[in-house]
Amino acid sequence: MHAWESIQKTLDIIEKRIDEELTIKELANEAALSPFYFQRLFSRLVKKPVREYIKLRRLSRACDALRSTENRIIDIALDHGFGSHETFTRAFKEAYAVTPTEYRESDVRLNNFLKPDLLLGYTMIDLGVPLISDGLVLEMNRIKPDKPINFMGVMDYVQIAGLFPSGETTGVSEPGEIWRCFNEIESKIPGKPAGRKIGVAYHDPAPEGYFPYFVGAEVESSAVNDDFKVWTMPAADYLVMRFEAETFEELVSTALFKALKYQHMWQRKNKMKLEGFGAEIYYDDTDPESSGLDYAYMEMWSLWLEEGDNND
Repeated sequence: MHAWESIQKTLDIIEKRIDEELTIKELANEAALSPFYFQRLFSRLVKKPVREYIKLRRLSRACDALRSTENRIIDIALDHGFGSHETFTRAFKEAYAVTPTEYRESDVRLNNFLKPDLLLGYTMIDLGVPLISDGLVLEMNRIKPDKPINFMGVMDYVQIAGLFPSGETTGVSEPGEIWRCFNEIESKIPGKPAGRKIGVAYHDPAPEGYFPYFVGAEVESSAVNDDFKVWTMPAADYLVMRFEAETFEELVSTALFKALKYQHMWQRKNKMKLEGFGAEIYYDDTDPESSGLDYAYMEMWSLWLEEGDNND
C-alpha cells in the first residue's frame, strides 16, 4: 500500500465517523503507521493537522445543517461534535468570519475545507478516457471552437488569498457573491436560448492580491452592447475537462475543487503552461440558480499551451 493510500483510508474513516471521538492512536493503527509518522504524513498530504482537519470537516457538515434544517444552533453544535454553543460559535467565526446565526440568516455561500481525494494526485488519464473516483466522474479533451464565444454579465475582483488553494480555505465565497449579483440581473441579458453560462478568472489589471472574475450568459455577437460587462472567449485550442456530480451543490463545491486540482496536476505532468484564464462553463440544465438536480455537469476550459508555445 502506498503512503497516500494509508492516509486516504483514514480520511474515509473520519468522514464516516465525523461526529465520534477518534483518537490519533486509533487512526494511526488504521493507517498501519506510528502515531508520530501518521501525523507528519497526514499534515503533509492533507495540508492540515489531524485535529484541525476534523474540526473543519465538522464545521462543513454543520454549515449544511444550518441551511437545510430548522434545528436549534445548540442542537446542531452537539450533533456535530462540539461541546457547547459557545465552542461551536467561536470555531465557526474563526473559520468563516461570520457567526452561525449570521450565516443562517444570510444568502452568502461559504468556502469549506473539503475532504481530499488523494488518488487524483497520483493518477493520469489519456484524452477522452473517463476517470471515476470518490463520486467524481471527469474526462479531459482537446477542443478548438471555430469562432469566438461572447458572454454578457458582471465582473468584480476576488481576493487570491481567500480562494486558493482550492478546497483548503474557509470564509465567504467571493465568486459566489458575484454569481448572486449576476442572478439578480440575468433576466435583463439577451441570452441565447439554451445558452451556456460562464464564470471565468482571467489576467487583467487588478488591485494587488486580487484577480478579475466575470460571470455571464452566452449571447449572439449582434446582442453585445454597453449595458453589461462583456467577455469573449477567443477561438483557440483548449484543454476541456468535463466533470459530473449527483447534485448541482456538489458540482460547484466538492467536485469543482477536486477537478481544479486534477486539472492543474494533469497540465503540469503534460508540460502545459498554466496561464491565460480558467473558465467554468455551465450548461442550461445546470443553471446556478438551481439546486438538488438529479444530474449535473460542467466544463473547465483552459488554453492549450505547451511549454515553448508563445501566447502573444
